[in-house]
Amino acid sequence: MDDPIWDFPVFSKNRERLLEADVARVFFVEVGQWAREQGRLSDEHFTVDGTLIEAWAGQKSFKPRTGAPLPTDSDAGNPSVNFRGERRTNDPPASTTDPDAQLYKKAKGQEAKLAFLGPVLMENRNGLGVETRLSKARGTAEREASLEMVGRKRKQTRRRLTLGGDKHYDPAAHVASLRKLKVMPQVAQNTARSGGSALDQRTTRHAGYSVSQTQRKRVEEIFGWFKTVVLMRKTRYRGLERVCWMFTWVAAAYNLVRMRNLLGATT
Repeated sequence: MDDPIWDFPVFSKNRERLLEADVARVFFVEVGQWAREQGRLSDEHFTVDGTLIEAWAGQKSFKPRTGAPLPTDSDAGNPSVNFRGERRTNDPPASTTDPDAQLYKKAKGQEAKLAFLGPVLMENRNGLGVETRLSKARGTAEREASLEMVGRKRKQTRRRLTLGGDKHYDPAAHVASLRKLKVMPQVAQNTARSGGSALDQRTTRHAGYSVSQTQRKRVEEIFGWFKTVVLMRKTRYRGLERVCWMFTWVAAAYNLVRMRNLLGATT
């Protein structure tokens, strides 16, 4: 406690070293290994979901499209800009504050925000996060991350795996990819979509499907803790690499808190 505090240049240089060595990922894996040693990490039933992490960038930092109206005043720091009637897309404009941030909205009718997507793979028995990713906000990013994360688990065990999720993971191509990995999809059926759900009675009639659909909701507890306790609703970092770094640290911290609760209930 009495040691002198690092000055800013030394801290900045060491932060870059921590990023390059991927220390956050190493720590996350070590916490997972400790949970496994305590018998609190299963290798069979998983849930995947993603959350939006709002970028540290404002809407006015988003470059206007060619031909868009210029600011109506000379205030360079906070100009008055009228976006009314303008169609805003990620191709080719980008934020001047954080070029990695993308305009995205989770559902129709919601406001599009500059954000990142943070998918998490949760094991269902104890509600621990076993894999994390952070990517640019794109419509297919969550499904791509789910295949990558559950694919890593597939290589680590020969047990039968199941994967729960919401309707976003029901497209036929994604379900087929899971089955190709020998993972049983137990995602929510999107019957409102043209062509119906990719799952039928061969999957949904089993009791395990109902259990998976009940357990998958616990992943929202992880995201709720991220955004309320650790204040990750809006990141304080810029750039995909640094935001991913912090997202991984937060996931490891959640697992530690969860393990404290799990072990405290039995010891």
